[in-house]
Amino acid sequence: MDASENKEKKESPFKRVLYREFQRMTSRRIYFAAAIVLPLFLLFFMSTIFGGGAMDGLPIGIVDMDNTSTSRQIVRSMEAVPTFDVIRHFSNETEARQSVLHKEIYGYLSIPHNFEEDALTGKDATLPYYYHYALLAVGGEIMGAFGNSLTPISFSPIALEAEELGVNPSEVQTFLLPFEVSDHPVYNPGLNYSIYLSQPFFFVLFQIVILLITVYSVGSEIKYKTANEWLACADGNIVVAVVAKLLPYTVIFALEGIMANFVIFRVFNVPLWGSWFLLDFITVIFIIATQGFALFIFSLFPAVALIISAVSMLGSLGATLSGITFPVDNMYSWVHFMSYLLPVRHFTEFGQIMFYTAADYMYLWPQFVILLIFPFLAFIMFPHLKKAIISCKYEDIE
Repeated sequence: MDASENKEKKESPFKRVLYREFQRMTSRRIYFAAAIVLPLFLLFFMSTIFGGGAMDGLPIGIVDMDNTSTSRQIVRSMEAVPTFDVIRHFSNETEARQSVLHKEIYGYLSIPHNFEEDALTGKDATLPYYYHYALLAVGGEIMGAFGNSLTPISFSPIALEAEELGVNPSEVQTFLLPFEVSDHPVYNPGLNYSIYLSQPFFFVLFQIVILLITVYSVGSEIKYKTANEWLACADGNIVVAVVAKLLPYTVIFALEGIMANFVIFRVFNVPLWGSWFLLDFITVIFIIATQGFALFIFSLFPAVALIISAVSMLGSLGATLSGITFPVDNMYSWVHFMSYLLPVRHFTEFGQIMFYTAADYMYLWPQFVILLIFPFLAFIMFPHLKKAIISCKYEDIE
């Protein structure tokens, strides 16, 4: 027995598997790109995508079929709205509608024939506008901008007629708007999109990376027929084999998650009312839960190609099922139930409570406990995973 064999024998199975995984990670560039470069790119992308925090410069069109001084004034008013970028003028609504359907513009304003004449003579003058509502956020922004910018225009014929009758302009304003609405949004007074979207969207994308790397790192052992070597390195202990293999990725992901919290809340000044320590702690628990979720799904049917497709699909549903893009409580009951099957749903709920309140652990423990269930589910599947490795029956599944 030579010195290298004696050294290997003295090392614990945990250290042997850990050292073996470090060799695999450093010998394949895919690990470096997927585990380090991609999350850092996602962090940069999600931290800067919202710019000033509000949508502006959304492309719209104008259909001016009146061609009067009033219609030209309306067009100039639309061009002055920061939300809009009037990129095209159409001769008819058919062209404008086609442009909306092809997503060249997100909406258009139509000024009909004889609009000025109808407005000045007291007839029913309408200013219809249309917008693309397939993208809820963009559609809602355009709808609100059209409504706010056209409201003063709708009062102008009445104001003009009243002034011609000798009514004081200030009295006209009081008559048209007897009370003034004052908005005071709670927690996000600037209605900044980055405050309530940057952090949850980053972790929705981050959990997809975690799911894929976890499945691939374990599944590649079966795919490339090295699983028995991996298990032998752990002296046949599947718990040691899995934990030692996934530990380097857990550490990397935890550091990236903590760094993401720092960048989002300190560098970009997104307000955080809760505890920093608690947020970072639950971030680490979320990463472990996501790895456990991926391992549980893989252990059910350890075919890496099929399970990578499955976790990609489940991960992509995270934005919807976590309640970021649509309120979970307003979903169909079965969809609402499915949302609780994803770790990112509970992490997002935990984060939202911390963002908007200074809640402590007493109010957050249900999400914490549920996140701990996912590693436990993976643990109870270890015997099935070990049996699959020993049987070798999944090695040739493409």
